[in-house]
Amino acid sequence: MKNFRDDVKGVILAGGSGTRLYPLTKIISKQLLHIYDKPMIYYPLSVLINSGVRCIMIITTPEDQNSFQDLLGNGSQWGIEIEYATQEKPEGIAQALTISEEWVDRNKTILMLGDNLFFGPNLSSVIRNSIDLNDGATIFGFKVPDPERFGVFEFDKNNNVLSIEEKPKQPKSDWAVTGLYIYNNQVGSYARKLKKSDRGEYEITDINNIYLDQNKMRAELLDENYTWLDTGTFDSLLEASNYVKKFQKEFKDKILLD
Repeated sequence: MKNFRDDVKGVILAGGSGTRLYPLTKIISKQLLHIYDKPMIYYPLSVLINSGVRCIMIITTPEDQNSFQDLLGNGSQWGIEIEYATQEKPEGIAQALTISEEWVDRNKTILMLGDNLFFGPNLSSVIRNSIDLNDGATIFGFKVPDPERFGVFEFDKNNNVLSIEEKPKQPKSDWAVTGLYIYNNQVGSYARKLKKSDRGEYEITDINNIYLDQNKMRAELLDENYTWLDTGTFDSLLEASNYVKKFQKEFKDKILLD
């Protein structure tokens, strides 16, 4: 039995059109594609469950919601509670925070992107500790060889975030912002006040900058013992499946089973 906590709720954003994975995603949500022997959505869901999160909202497109419900049900088979909501149009990651605001209520939020996979020793303990330490916002960073392709942050010796830049030409560090975030109970009200960016989206970077301006953002650094996979391309899908096939038996934090 998991040691579930009552101060945080989880939100998985599993919307989007997945155009980079056409024609596969013309008939199925990207987050329902398989990674080796399990649907992709199982992996972020497992991270949350192993981290003690019992109440989880999955945000899907209107067209795909029934498929997620058929697969996962209400979560009772794993001792959790799954709620569903829809993102009518793909208008940015931060929109997930307004969609879930009323449901999250006064709790902290741990937000995950449904196509980001995380593996590593004691990952659940790292996340639990980050929830305990959080009094603003926490981002999870991963060192990358090509930081100019990512949102990149710099930080001090205490892991307090000093700056975040989106795809900088001259990165100040090689630590990328991954699709895993923890926020305090103010995040919904901040998200409601956002305006769309020039590309027509509610940007998660704008949320993070609010906390940054308040000096309330810290980073959890996932070092070389951890693996972060963003499964947005055919190559990364294959890489993720091969990784899971090779290392699945070594995972301390187990992936959900049927």
